[in-house]
Amino acid sequence: MGNNLNTRLNHTGDGQFYKQVAQSSSVPEVLPVYRTSVFAFDDVPSVDRIYEGEDDGYIYSRIKHPNTEAVSEILAAAEETEAALVFSSGMSAIALSILSVVQQGDHIISSPVLYGGVHDFLSKELARFGVSVTFVDFLRENIADFIRPETKLIYTESICNPLMEVPDMAAAAKVAHEHGLLFFVDNTFATPVVVKPAKLGADVVLYSATKYLGGHSDLVGGAAAGNREIIGKIRRILTLYGAVLGADDSWLLARSLRTLSLRVKTHSRNALQVAEFLAKHPKIEKVFYPGLESSPSHKRAKAQFAKGLYGGMLSFNLRGGEQEASTVIRELSTIKYVPSLAGTATTLSYAAKTSHRFYPPQELAAVGITLGQLRLSVGLEEVEDIIAELDGALAKI
Repeated sequence: MGNNLNTRLNHTGDGQFYKQVAQSSSVPEVLPVYRTSVFAFDDVPSVDRIYEGEDDGYIYSRIKHPNTEAVSEILAAAEETEAALVFSSGMSAIALSILSVVQQGDHIISSPVLYGGVHDFLSKELARFGVSVTFVDFLRENIADFIRPETKLIYTESICNPLMEVPDMAAAAKVAHEHGLLFFVDNTFATPVVVKPAKLGADVVLYSATKYLGGHSDLVGGAAAGNREIIGKIRRILTLYGAVLGADDSWLLARSLRTLSLRVKTHSRNALQVAEFLAKHPKIEKVFYPGLESSPSHKRAKAQFAKGLYGGMLSFNLRGGEQEASTVIRELSTIKYVPSLAGTATTLSYAAKTSHRFYPPQELAAVGITLGQLRLSVGLEEVEDIIAELDGALAKI
């Protein structure tokens, strides 16, 4: 290679230098960010060995890269599964994981109380692929009664959004496996700190990593965890559709997982106290939180969840409906109205106007989502301050 300035600028400190770093007797204490779209090779056989699985290595970052592999390893350890994957969003994780196991003519059974985007994907988008979906009340109906010869998958959330219902995951897994079906659980609201669905029989555990796994409102991502075989199938679809999580967001997610247990335990403790306060408030009609003994899901949650932990999410109905919901949102100061959840700060969402906006009105009514219902993501502040701000806003209605 020539010795002019432009050439030296492009070929000094490149691949050979990185090999020297990799062979160093010291290593970085914190995972580096690998901002590269491609990886370089000395010869063709080196590439062949990686494609054939004979050697470890990387080829192209749309397939995988060191940051996705590192964070996937952390997540699999947290879930106690054989493998895990990360995606560019929670919706890509859920949609592509489902698409990896169904085909035209197949049938899915799902809980009706879900994140609105997932409900839309199941009820409308999958029809374009010739896949049908039946929504079944996991708490009040017998799942087995709805299984057909073409059924392939049972799907639910560990804590259903936004009514905080908790299904019996072990029972659903038993039904699924007795009929040769797969069982997928979205564990976004709970996280492995509260419950590990794979330990209760889930074949795949899914996440919007944007929420508690990330936990700081500074990344968008998704995740799936399960055994090596099924994660291998999902990885093929992930690679094909190109929903890889970038290096920077993968690094941020790995950073966040280091403090997941500490954060979720505090979220849970605060949420229980806020729920107890709201349950006694005269302007609140109903509180939805599995940690309350009055919750229809309390016994199931207590049996399945880590001791004393019920997550940081709750919903409540205001007696005055939509007008009072708008007033509360306006009167709150530090508790902001945002269309997401699970950051360090307490935030509020309005499911009927945001996450579940596109549910047909009759379906909203059927599952119990009303225009007077607000969803609270309880943060890490001192709980007395959270309660005082809520109390002040409620005094204005």
